[in-house]
Amino acid sequence: MTIEDRCKKYIQKAKEALSLVEIASPKESFLSTAAKDFKEMCENYVKDASFFYEKGDFENSLAASSYAYAWLDAGVRLGILKASNDYVRFTQYS
Repeated sequence: MTIEDRCKKYIQKAKEALSLVEIASPKESFLSTAAKDFKEMCENYVKDASFFYEKGDFENSLAASSYAYAWLDAGVRLGILKASNDYVRFTQYS
């Protein structure tokens, strides 16, 4: 698999993961703000990954998509984001 193929795959995985997570904290909670920040960071990194991909900068595209996914995974692991017990995409406590 080429780095270009990996970029496409990882961008798509990050987009799918982003569509699956929800904010777990109550709206009034400080943690809700943190959860929104985590999701926003993911959205921004996905945009960056796509931007770099379109420029042919596949190394930075792959790095940005990895960061995007990491923000979501960390949020799920912390419990501020929920992912409906999706143990395939996220490293949750059981």
